[in-house]
Amino acid sequence: MHRFMRAIGFSQFTDRKKLRELLTDVILKADERAYTMNDENVRLGEFRKYFAEDMGICVCGEFDDEDKFTYEYYYPYLRGQGITTREDVSVERHASRESYAGVCDDVNVGISLIFYLQNMIPYVKAHFCGQLPVRGTTLTLSALSVSGSIMLPIQKDEQQKKRVMRESVNRSNLIAAARRGDEEAIETLTLEDMDMYTTISRKIQKEDVFSIVDTYFMPYGVECDHYSVLGEILACRRVANQITGEEIYLLTICSNELTFDVAINIIDLVGEPQVGRRFKGIIWLQGHINFPQ
Repeated sequence: MHRFMRAIGFSQFTDRKKLRELLTDVILKADERAYTMNDENVRLGEFRKYFAEDMGICVCGEFDDEDKFTYEYYYPYLRGQGITTREDVSVERHASRESYAGVCDDVNVGISLIFYLQNMIPYVKAHFCGQLPVRGTTLTLSALSVSGSIMLPIQKDEQQKKRVMRESVNRSNLIAAARRGDEEAIETLTLEDMDMYTTISRKIQKEDVFSIVDTYFMPYGVECDHYSVLGEILACRRVANQITGEEIYLLTICSNELTFDVAINIIDLVGEPQVGRRFKGIIWLQGHINFPQ
């Protein structure tokens, strides 16, 4: 069973027979269906069914010459809201199956964001029709989590908030200039990182690390689309799985100036989430490329 099924309320679905019945129900009673041909002239199919607000299961596979669908794989998903970034996205196929990973270089994070592509059918269709690269796309990120906790915020006055925002804008501009090859910007960023390391090394001897670090977004483990995040909660609501009745927290968080939605089962979250508090956890990052109409 997929590890992140519990994030959308299927923590008790450990029996393979029940899982097969569930996937059959997704295919037969899908809320959304999509089809396309790939480069090998194989007709691909994708079936989605929602089991809670903005979250559900997607079953993917292919059709044979007799128009019979063969299931290949499935995954749980959370459909995010809004636009996370307008940076360019590149996509690569996974080696073992017809699924895709996306890569986005966002200046706010400072690393290449690798995510699991949710809407692979429009991408495969554009690739098959020779329409790549598509200009004017945006990216909506979302995430599922099976381990998280709630932390209190770092107290700041208005002056400190404005200073942090100003420094963040300056750093983003420097990173953008460094990516264009500006040597002065590269040198300035290097000096700033050295100063930050020195400051943290001095403070960490007397203070807790989470009173110094307000937010972070960094890779976790060996799977490239898993991340450890700490971010401020901007919105929070509880939804329920229509079949199991399990309750799920749907959090909108801001981490390193990236805003995205996170779904986590209530039994996997330690603490009470509220707007202004911080979410700390391990996430599986997913992305939906918004192609222009």
